[in-house]
Amino acid sequence: MTLDNTNNTVTEQSTEQSNGWSIARILRQDFLPVLTDLRLAIALLLIIALFSITGTVIEQGQSLDFYQANYPEHPALFGFLSWKVILTLGLDHVYRTWWFLALLIFFGTSLTACTFTRQLPALKAARRWKFYDQPRQFTKLALSAELDNGSVDSLKQILKNRSYKVFQETDKTNILYARKGIIGRIGPIIVHIGIVVILLGSIWGAMTGFMAQEMVASGNTFQVKNIIDAGPWAATRIPKDWSVRVNRFWIDYTPSGSIDQFYSDLSVLNNQNQEVDHKKIFVNQPLRYRGVTFYQTDWGIAAVRVRVNQSPVFQIPMALLNTNGNSRIWGTWIPTKPDLSEGVSLLAKDLQGTVLIYDAAGQLFNTLRTGMSTQINGVKLTVLDVVGSTGLQIKADPGIPIVYTGFALLMLGVVMSYFSHSQIWALQIDGRLYVGGKTNRAQVAFEQEMLGILDSLSQEQTNEEKVIATS
Repeated sequence: MTLDNTNNTVTEQSTEQSNGWSIARILRQDFLPVLTDLRLAIALLLIIALFSITGTVIEQGQSLDFYQANYPEHPALFGFLSWKVILTLGLDHVYRTWWFLALLIFFGTSLTACTFTRQLPALKAARRWKFYDQPRQFTKLALSAELDNGSVDSLKQILKNRSYKVFQETDKTNILYARKGIIGRIGPIIVHIGIVVILLGSIWGAMTGFMAQEMVASGNTFQVKNIIDAGPWAATRIPKDWSVRVNRFWIDYTPSGSIDQFYSDLSVLNNQNQEVDHKKIFVNQPLRYRGVTFYQTDWGIAAVRVRVNQSPVFQIPMALLNTNGNSRIWGTWIPTKPDLSEGVSLLAKDLQGTVLIYDAAGQLFNTLRTGMSTQINGVKLTVLDVVGSTGLQIKADPGIPIVYTGFALLMLGVVMSYFSHSQIWALQIDGRLYVGGKTNRAQVAFEQEMLGILDSLSQEQTNEEKVIATS
């Protein structure tokens, strides 16, 4: 009975081991060739590029109302692209969808497998030299020549002058192997590493980065809270121990009245409300602090500061009015009686200080500039200031340094790949010199180089013969 149990255990172990070998053999023989196929890598790259373009064209991280307004179902864009399709497929946050990240991982896996199964063995083979000791071996080379004069020693010096690395065995001085441009074999490996690093940086940024938008009035302090898009691991990146104060927001206008540039003067404050960083930002000149970047992207009117008769100064919020996309106008209502039974409407379209005052009947009553007053409904209304608000887009992408590193490696690998890996063999036997070579690129240039080497070899041999004859 014990023997039977032992036999069963051995049989089960053998079966499990056999199954393991079968799976490994299937992966190696069936799956690995597909994974390392160049056509698959190109197809994956094109698909990734297509969805990246989609993420650029379709606005990312917007609200539901935005997509419903800009991508209606009837009529749908291109007949199928509606807000429901966008939200269902995750096209409103393409770079963080599971299927896009899966494409990046699959593409990176394909490149990594190709590097280990093809590029590294090719480099290893290129570093391994093999001497040709039979004349018939030279007939298999792309370029070969048979000379009735010349020597291996003369050829050796010529090749060294042309930056070739020469190999010879101490006991076989009639045989020579030389090569140059081994860096060209390393280039494709660096290219693959660079692309994989870029993919890793993209994935890391998608998982840990976030984007927020804030509209902050001049003089206010805020913390980043209005998150519109964030990765699943972004919580630790959102600043909680420091805040930002908008010291001032202003707009420079051209003589014609159009906007020239808008600016925000920002201060970064620690928990003790002490300034730890300060910068005036404008378009394309953001503030960067602890991996978080503040971009100047929008502006608005936050409030108007007024005084009624001799009252204290009131700061009354202003709201953006719906003009069906014709222009941007902000408005508010200002009471002129304590019981709020009467009031006036006040409108402004920019921060140049001009406001329009309408009465209860909706008729334009007066036009004022900041600092001016008017009598209406039996009171003196003074407009002191129009308070602007800055629109900030706030981003954190920890993957950017990794992506930049990957691009640097990619460019380095591309440059290295332009170097040709050239190989030359030589054999001196029975009074004849056999020379042959091959290269992996720039065939015409290599042919010209080979002709130059043979010409130099013939010229050197001629000079030696003249010296002998003179002697």
